[in-house]
Amino acid sequence: MLNAMRIWVKLLIGSILGIVLGSFLPSVYPGGVTLLPWLQDVAIRIGRYTVVPILFFSLTIGVYELRRDGGFWPLVLRTFLLIAGSTALLITVGIVAVLLFPPPHIPILVEEQLNPVSLETLESIQALFPPNMFSALVSDGVYLVPVFVCAFFFGIGLSYDRSYTKSVITLVDSLSRIFYHIGSFFSEILGLIMIALSAYWAVSYQEAAAGEGFRYVMILLGVLSLVLIGIVMPLLLSLLKAEMKPSRVVYGVFGPALAAFFSGDLNFSLPVLLRHSKENFGVRRRVNALGLSLFSTFGRAGSAMVAAVAFIVIIKSYSSLEILPVHLVSLGLRIFLISFFLARHPGDGAYTALAVLCLHYGQGYEGGYLLLKPLAFYLIALGTLLDTLVTAFAVYALAEMSGLRERGRPGHFI
Repeated sequence: MLNAMRIWVKLLIGSILGIVLGSFLPSVYPGGVTLLPWLQDVAIRIGRYTVVPILFFSLTIGVYELRRDGGFWPLVLRTFLLIAGSTALLITVGIVAVLLFPPPHIPILVEEQLNPVSLETLESIQALFPPNMFSALVSDGVYLVPVFVCAFFFGIGLSYDRSYTKSVITLVDSLSRIFYHIGSFFSEILGLIMIALSAYWAVSYQEAAAGEGFRYVMILLGVLSLVLIGIVMPLLLSLLKAEMKPSRVVYGVFGPALAAFFSGDLNFSLPVLLRHSKENFGVRRRVNALGLSLFSTFGRAGSAMVAAVAFIVIIKSYSSLEILPVHLVSLGLRIFLISFFLARHPGDGAYTALAVLCLHYGQGYEGGYLLLKPLAFYLIALGTLLDTLVTAFAVYALAEMSGLRERGRPGHFI
């Protein structure tokens, strides 16, 4: 019976059980709360377990196939246009929404010192080319860009001469499929893992909801996210006049959405999203691998939007002065650029973006992000949710525009 159950149903049941557990655990067994952070860490590790081999071999064979068919660079260009467009759109929508529905002031708390926060841009660039190419594959599942760079060059190398590389191509193709099926097994047991993640989330929610001024911010961001997911994104997708209805696409990514929201970790949700894109939407492997790799690296539109909204909330809490249009444009450009450098932060993208924005903005707001520290888990959860769903919609759109989607998919979704 469990094997026949759809993945999103397993994830939903696990999430509900975890929320119930997290809601009653502090009062029934307070000591159990101290175990939840450890359980969350183990759960995240399990979810990331297969992400490196799946994406490495899938991206390698995808680069080879796209170069063979002459579609690599056009697909890369379309992907970056979608990344830039979606990021600009979500940031604009977020800024407009928080200006139309301004939240109340949040009490200013005094912290002892600022937490050291950095995008580690120079270190990230240096890590793209380790002294040993193979060491890029020995990844902790956090910073995946060196893995993608290695897969890119490996895929190019397979195009050298088929008389020499044919056997290697067959091997890489087989390994891609093998690790995909291993990842499929892990996606089947994520329902159990979600209990720990959602229980930890529920405990964090109870603590944050008690804070003065936080509840309105949570409602504002929650409603805004639902509007984006349920109305804005489907409307944009309908412009493609695709075979599949936008509502079906939303339904088809419900499983990855749950995984992203309660884990707050983009790399945790990538294997789940890879499988759902393939089996629910018929997206070909080459588009799936390339689209997910580029979006997980540069496409953090959701985290950028959440950070922009949170920063305006902080400004309004510090000062009652009106925010001028020039300041809004400056804010939008800053967070737009920051969003392209969050690859090292798959599990805390929105809050890291907010912290970096405060530190770089200056003018007395350097420690502003500490006001929303109790709300960090919620900002991260919504940012990761939107990052994942923007990626899902974009990968589907790329497959439609490139003609790399299997048509006539059956109505049964996983």
